[in-house]
Amino acid sequence: MRAVTLATCLLLSSLSAQIKIPEAEAKSDLEAFAKTFSDRASWEKRANLIRHGILAGADLVPFPAKTPLRAVFHSRRELDGYTVENVYFESFPGYFVTGNLYCPTERRGHKLAAILCPHGHWKAGRFRNDMQARCAVFAKMGAAVFAYDMAGWQESTQIDHRKDKHALTYQLWTSIRVVDFLTSLDDVDPARVGVTGASGGGTQTFLLTAVDPRITASAPVVMVSAHFFGGCNCESGRPIHRRKAYKTNNAEITALAAPRPLLIVSDGKDWTKNVPNVELPYIKSIYALYHAENLATNAHFPTEGHDYGASKRQPVYRFFAKHLRLDLDAVGGKDGKVDESFVTYLPHAQLCCFNANHKRPASAPVGAEAVLEAFEAAKARGRRRRRL
Repeated sequence: MRAVTLATCLLLSSLSAQIKIPEAEAKSDLEAFAKTFSDRASWEKRANLIRHGILAGADLVPFPAKTPLRAVFHSRRELDGYTVENVYFESFPGYFVTGNLYCPTERRGHKLAAILCPHGHWKAGRFRNDMQARCAVFAKMGAAVFAYDMAGWQESTQIDHRKDKHALTYQLWTSIRVVDFLTSLDDVDPARVGVTGASGGGTQTFLLTAVDPRITASAPVVMVSAHFFGGCNCESGRPIHRRKAYKTNNAEITALAAPRPLLIVSDGKDWTKNVPNVELPYIKSIYALYHAENLATNAHFPTEGHDYGASKRQPVYRFFAKHLRLDLDAVGGKDGKVDESFVTYLPHAQLCCFNANHKRPASAPVGAEAVLEAFEAAKARGRRRRRL
């Protein structure tokens, strides 16, 4: 998240929890959390409490009805080892998720892994070159990859991202439905699903991993912190960190991934600077309850700042190659690093889902009240289905 964007978010957000606390207090909090469990069973009791609290705080208890996605695919392009399509679907009736689906041109006789790629609070969102690079590389390695807009960002214009108090709600539900979308594809293996994003996309990464067991490997980038909760409604605008039943922070929420493979990417110039010495040891202590300490890892860049740059992408490529069984040799370079030179960077206009030939229905709800009404209708429908 850029400094200007963060400052704007801080001014506009109506936060239910502090967005930042002193680093010493955050460390003490982790020590206090550790005293609430002593073994795997007691940890899982706390984990379930927090997991339910995230969903309840996000207004996702009960779940809305999982209605048909009605996905629309268009403008497929075949590039060097991968394809790109523009795709939109409904996460609940009338609310559209917009994104791009990247797939390999060669299927090699087996099903594809799936990788979700949420983005952070950068102006170009999913259209950025760094997003296109990682999606293309993952695809050429053998994954179906979906890069999608945050709620109220880029083509997602039905709400105002910075002002809507339910931005976190819609984004978390969107991510859950993206898993539904990817695993519904005929050639995707539902047992190999990863997620990675940076900054606000990192928040989406660890929140989705915390609440959706279908995520099998997770790589949050430049966001995991015990003392910083995120500066926007989509990160800390709902009561998920402080509830009557518990107190937690983003480091512990990230630990809800245990014992699934986890790679935390951090740097020395933002709020993730303490990960090697503060957040990672706590997370590893939870993985140790499953005898899986080696599955909680960290790639730290002490001289770098807040981005998802080429250096940070390299360990993520290796991580998913290992845990989602992707073909690293398909993108290998002479120096042993992934070679991104094959990537074609498409202009914004070519990646848009909505255009003259594919228009968002005029009946789609627009504005906080209208979208919330449609969302609540989907929740009511979900309640009725569960009673039947």
